[in-house]
Amino acid sequence: MSESDVVATKAQAEEPTTTHTGELADEELGPIDYIVVEFPADEANFTGEAAAELVRLVESNTIRVLDLIFVYKNDDGSVDIDELEDVDDLGPLGGIVSSLAEVLAESDLLQLAETLSPGSRAAVLVWENTWAAPFAVALRRTGARLVASDRIPTQALIASLQDEGE
Repeated sequence: MSESDVVATKAQAEEPTTTHTGELADEELGPIDYIVVEFPADEANFTGEAAAELVRLVESNTIRVLDLIFVYKNDDGSVDIDELEDVDDLGPLGGIVSSLAEVLAESDLLQLAETLSPGSRAAVLVWENTWAAPFAVALRRTGARLVASDRIPTQALIASLQDEGE
């Protein structure tokens, strides 16, 4: 997924007329984010803790999962892609399947796979920040338009605060 794709995705998420939203009306959408998390070969330690936290966020209506896909880059460079509903034992994630809008394109995932190391796997998560939806709706009703949006890396913020304290 290129930076321009991300920008387009963010812009589409803020423009209520062009986003596919499943059962929700476009004007009810909150901001949309995504992450890609790589699990290097032989370094992953799956305990289920992250899945339980994701389910907790969904159940508290903090987020709505729009897509969750697993990408595997085999040692020979070939790529396998599993959608969440393709996974046999979903454990606590089973309740999320019904809310998926499946917004990721295969071409995005293949492009992502190019950045993975052989033998590694990645999880791609796209979610709506449902906690922010009422605020976003209120802003749209005032005629406000999103002109900038980005994420400040936590480590950069911590370093900045530490520099100010010295």
